Amino acid sequence: MKKTIIIAFLAFVLGIGITTAYYYFKDNSGGQNAAGPTTEQKTLVEQYQPAEEIPEIAEEYDVVVIGGEPEGVAAAVSAARNGSSVLLVEHRPGLGGLMTYGMLNFIDMVQGIGGESAVAGIFKEWHQLVGGGSSYDIELAKAAFLKLVEDEENITLALETDFTSAIVENGTVTGAELENKNGNFTVNGKRFIDATQDANFAADAGVPFNVGGEDINLKNRLMSVTPMIHLTGLDWDGVKKAADDEVFGYGEVTPIVAWGFGDLHTTYPAVEENTRLRGLNLVRVPGSDGAEDQYYINALQVFGVDGLDEASKAEGLERGIRETEHIVKWLRENFPGFENAEIASFPDEMYIRETRHMKAEYILQMSDIWTNADHWDSIGFGGYPVDVQATSPNDYGYVLSSPVQYSVPFRSLVPLEIDNILVVSRSAGYSSLAAGSARIIPTGMAAAEAGGAAAAQSIEADMNFRELSKNEEAIEQLRTTLADQGAKVEHFDIDYPYEGEWFDGAVQYLMDYGLAFGGYDNDLQVDKPQGALGFLKTLGTGLVHTDDRLNEQYGEQLAEITAGVTSAEEMLTREAAGTYLVEAFSDETVTDAPWDQAFELGLMDETIHSRLDSERELTRAEGYYLLYSVLVNLNEELE
Repeated sequence: MKKTIIIAFLAFVLGIGITTAYYYFKDNSGGQNAAGPTTEQKTLVEQYQPAEEIPEIAEEYDVVVIGGEPEGVAAAVSAARNGSSVLLVEHRPGLGGLMTYGMLNFIDMVQGIGGESAVAGIFKEWHQLVGGGSSYDIELAKAAFLKLVEDEENITLALETDFTSAIVENGTVTGAELENKNGNFTVNGKRFIDATQDANFAADAGVPFNVGGEDINLKNRLMSVTPMIHLTGLDWDGVKKAADDEVFGYGEVTPIVAWGFGDLHTTYPAVEENTRLRGLNLVRVPGSDGAEDQYYINALQVFGVDGLDEASKAEGLERGIRETEHIVKWLRENFPGFENAEIASFPDEMYIRETRHMKAEYILQMSDIWTNADHWDSIGFGGYPVDVQATSPNDYGYVLSSPVQYSVPFRSLVPLEIDNILVVSRSAGYSSLAAGSARIIPTGMAAAEAGGAAAAQSIEADMNFRELSKNEEAIEQLRTTLADQGAKVEHFDIDYPYEGEWFDGAVQYLMDYGLAFGGYDNDLQVDKPQGALGFLKTLGTGLVHTDDRLNEQYGEQLAEITAGVTSAEEMLTREAAGTYLVEAFSDETVTDAPWDQAFELGLMDETIHSRLDSERELTRAEGYYLLYSVLVNLNEELE
């Protein structure tokens, strides 16, 4: 069976506990002033503008940070506050990266234990400067990032400066080749931190990585990318009325944000190929002194864009701009409140959710998120729902789970093979599924703040990052430093769904491979009956995700069996399950006791075999465990 067909089965996974993904957008209390920027915020924007001239770059710094994304700012500020001389290199003319130049001006907050923000420290300092809410003014955000950097005398900020290559000697990064309008430069550093979105510097240095979903054999998975839509002229009261009247389904509107309107998925007729409008995430940025309010929408999905290919990104942005014009025309005609909407500007770049995933000393797994796991080397927290975006107009993406809070290990920032470098962006050592949660900005800034502090500490202790990552005393010193800086790193112990149940381990295994879906409520519906079709389709997906050699060996046989189950209402019984397994994974003729026969063939373990001691329908919990047992046994045969 073709891999693409198996992947398409994801939309129907197991029939066990899958929850249709809706787009999670939550306004937090406070935030930008609905009447416009405050006097202090206006002053901040006036006072903090990038210097016209690029400063002179010295030959050597303690710490060189590549990338002026929010993570780069946090890393540079943290390293400087701990006594290091820092060079911050950014190719754009200002700071903030995606959040400013990509216009992604709302924040996916980490609401941890007790519903309070689980990220503080340098992120909190910046967040308070822009109002403390879930949205912000873009020029204010740029000024706030710049203030954090310029207030540290140990930081040299080199804007409009590109790195052209990493200098590596004997597996250790020692320098970087830079280029700007003043010429070409070689800068040496004692420590390097890659804060670029795609870990470009680390990749150039030779750090190993996966691309897309390569870790589950989906290297060519291309999640949708999003060009933000920037408008003026909306009637906010009209938008609110549209929500109240459920013109496009459920919607919520506050004084500064609106979200929902999920019927747009199917109502809006896309014009450009491989594009789609989803439910709106809409931010209102109030104007001041007579200026118009500004509106930003995260809703346009552009498919088929390779985030590591400049030509592909350029084509995708052009396609998105053309589709934006069609969208705005359609909204004027169909969406109350948009009658006088006008396009104010187009973004310089798109929101690209996924490219590289660095191979690190520890890869944060989906099971870590599902179990709200803490780690001995915790240096920050995550807690956002695990959001795997759609890959084509034919699917809607999915949410694997919604954690309370989990920790990010320092080891996940330390790449394999190459020394003297950390990766602190969304491309750090997270599995492709775990990155669906860990990629958000607050978690990234927490990790980056730890990276900056670790760089300073490692220099002082004459200990490289890899050595530091394995030294419990050194890690505890790092955690103490972070706590003293105001970051949140306290150890915790909280429950997780189905903890201690007999099928607990099976669920964790399946989570790691994207084969179990808890949705926003973490409900796997374990007591409901297991559908036969869902079980077979998920088993087919599991052949690919765990080891593609299994798909090559058994995929066609399993596809034929699956095609024979024509009704989604057919439930999976013990003997039917045994029959499917014997037919798919052996050359034997099915006996009159197929469940026992499958067990004797080593296709399941004793736990699930003995649990079903008579012919009956399986529950979904039993379906999960049987899937786990079959996949584990098949993979062991490959070793």
